[in-house]
Amino acid sequence: MERKVLGMAANKEKAPYSVMSYFCGCGGLDLGFRGGFKYHDEDYPALPFNIIEAYDNEPRCIETYNDYFGTGHALVKDLAAVKPEEIPKADILIGGFPCQEFSSCGPLGGLESERGRLYQTLIAYMNTHKPKIVVGENVINLERMEKGEVLKTIKKNLMAAGYTVKVWKMFAPDYGVPQRRTRLMIMCVRKDLFEEYGFPKEPEARFKDKHRSIEWAIGDLVNVTDNSIVPNQGDYFGASKAKKGNGQGDESNKKDMPAYTIRANPKSRVQFHYSLDRRLTVRECARIQTFPDDFRFKFSKTVNISQIGNAVPPIMAYLVAQSVEQYLDKIGGVQK
Repeated sequence: MERKVLGMAANKEKAPYSVMSYFCGCGGLDLGFRGGFKYHDEDYPALPFNIIEAYDNEPRCIETYNDYFGTGHALVKDLAAVKPEEIPKADILIGGFPCQEFSSCGPLGGLESERGRLYQTLIAYMNTHKPKIVVGENVINLERMEKGEVLKTIKKNLMAAGYTVKVWKMFAPDYGVPQRRTRLMIMCVRKDLFEEYGFPKEPEARFKDKHRSIEWAIGDLVNVTDNSIVPNQGDYFGASKAKKGNGQGDESNKKDMPAYTIRANPKSRVQFHYSLDRRLTVRECARIQTFPDDFRFKFSKTVNISQIGNAVPPIMAYLVAQSVEQYLDKIGGVQK
């Protein structure tokens, strides 16, 4: 499959909107903004977004990203150590800032931890370059920490940079993702644009009453065990169920329901298949996260699952990107 170069317009019919990507991981959010992929025989056409650069501090994530997109535009970079003036200006800033300090599966260090304060790198870019729109993503637990005070603080700081901020709470199955995962999309619009044009429209939850099941997502892989047929389908953890502990990761999926959340810290505890006596494969986890089958993961099973679990589901990101595109088209695009 021929890929569209990251530094080129994804949609030739109109001028592209420039995008800077922070904390890009393996590229789930970025793939959604670029489009031009197929998932489960459904086409997601290219969108008019030009990702000029993408950054993450994890070299293996950057390698996975560049392997898929076929460019060197994703770079290993510690954003906390970089001055925003050194980073290119863009119309849009996107970034799933590190969630480990907010996740119920993480250390819960919150804003007092070094990683928990990394969202401030987004604010530094906003203060310097004044992008039209900023899209941040994080875990649902962020709104629960300290009875909501952590999220209030983050929103307050984003607003102080000159933006109107709204939080879209997105339950992934409502948007076609075959997985029980809720994420917060923290949407920021520059105040002058908000005052004249309002806010982007929240994506429609088209699948709210007809969630896709895990069987829908991976049923065709039941008899596939060869990586040469479907990449990463032969890669899975063989661990048996734990005799002790709370059972997290030892659940068996129900075939007629969306899958359990694909976690980023599996430690061999990826959930079990709905009908086979084994845990889910790397490819099945990627399918459940809505990555296309030609998106390959080449590292260890643990690293691969971590990259997949940390990612934003591409088709959910695609819907957010469509809303951003429609809004920018309404305000006159790059002229503002």
